Amino acid sequence: MGHTLAEKILMHNTGVADCRPGDIVITHPDCVMFHDIYTTNVYRKFKEMGFTKSWDPEKVIIMFDHLLPTCLPLDGDHLKYGYQFAEEFGARKVHAGDGICHQLMPELGYARPGDVVFVTDSHTTTYGAVSAFSTGIGYTEMAAVLGTGEMWVRVPSAIKIQIDGTLPDGVCSKDIALRILGDLKAAGGTYKSLEFCGSTIDAMPVDERLTIANMAVECGAKVGLFAPTKESCAYSNVNYDDVSWLHFDDDAEYEKVLTYKAEDMVPYIAAHPYVDNVKPLSELEGMKVDKVFIGSCTNGRLQDLAAAARVLEGRHIAPHMELLITPASRSIFKQAIALGYIQTFIQAGAMVTHPYCSLCEGRSGGLLSDDEVLLGTNNRNFLGRLGSPKSKTYLGSPVVAAATAVAGHLIHPADLK
Repeated sequence: MGHTLAEKILMHNTGVADCRPGDIVITHPDCVMFHDIYTTNVYRKFKEMGFTKSWDPEKVIIMFDHLLPTCLPLDGDHLKYGYQFAEEFGARKVHAGDGICHQLMPELGYARPGDVVFVTDSHTTTYGAVSAFSTGIGYTEMAAVLGTGEMWVRVPSAIKIQIDGTLPDGVCSKDIALRILGDLKAAGGTYKSLEFCGSTIDAMPVDERLTIANMAVECGAKVGLFAPTKESCAYSNVNYDDVSWLHFDDDAEYEKVLTYKAEDMVPYIAAHPYVDNVKPLSELEGMKVDKVFIGSCTNGRLQDLAAAARVLEGRHIAPHMELLITPASRSIFKQAIALGYIQTFIQAGAMVTHPYCSLCEGRSGGLLSDDEVLLGTNNRNFLGRLGSPKSKTYLGSPVVAAATAVAGHLIHPADLK
């Protein structure tokens, strides 16, 4: 019997000859990362456990992306403990203000095909786009991994998601992610490996794969995995032949298989107040929107900015509208400047920020007041997450977000005049 992608990676990492859903295996992570929200707790727990050195400083990454620049009184403490951990225990891979951690991990080649990666954040599933078994853990687990270099994992069962065909104009990978989330619901993938395949997936650039893998956790998935391609390997600067073992087996055992035709996909919206409250855009078209946010670890990549710029070129946002745009990394920001996207955004009336978690984290610029309605490209619309509990948040793709900013209400990009 064959194996799922998750099983193959865990077997490769642990050296076990075979593993099946429910088995417990002891992994040895290829790298770990913790970000500024958890630096204080990781540092204190690490010391409390009695560790005096990190198991491998070269495999430890620390990133500051939520709290930089600081905006609340205790933010500086988190930065202090992050730098203190790096100084005391030899972690040299520290990134402050370089962008969102879930963009930087694959962009900088820290998470690569076949790797096992643990991070103190739920959206660590993002790196499955470059074929890494990557998942979030708590700060106590992180402290233990930092000291021992080991982490137990229960082998997940898997759901195979096959998508074939060509997406219609105006439909993006975000729409695929939302459609799947609407079908599986918030708990439908709990502790499972979502594994994506099909001709649509095979032709999909890495930027779009990252969006889908990022959203996998919204239905509870442990990981969201794609098989490596020559393009994704080039993105990760690895030789495809070295990871060709990580492919789909026809006789692998999947809990279920979901099959979609790309041509049947339409723009989707996750409606207030649940991520899995997914509806076709056509059911909500015309709804007034006060603010639009384009960014986050879901849709702040260069391809997302390019799509938004194409919509906004030569246009201006609606009179009442606030449009906030945040590139996902410093590198993406610089490329967007060179390609003219940032100038397009500014001329259209947008506010462009430095690369960080921005509005998505719900603690800095752009927060909503009572009765305001936001359309965002981020990954969560929980009640009160982005400001007042009397506000409403809807989620969609970058092209729908850009078109909505111009029209002042939810609109299909093709209907924009």
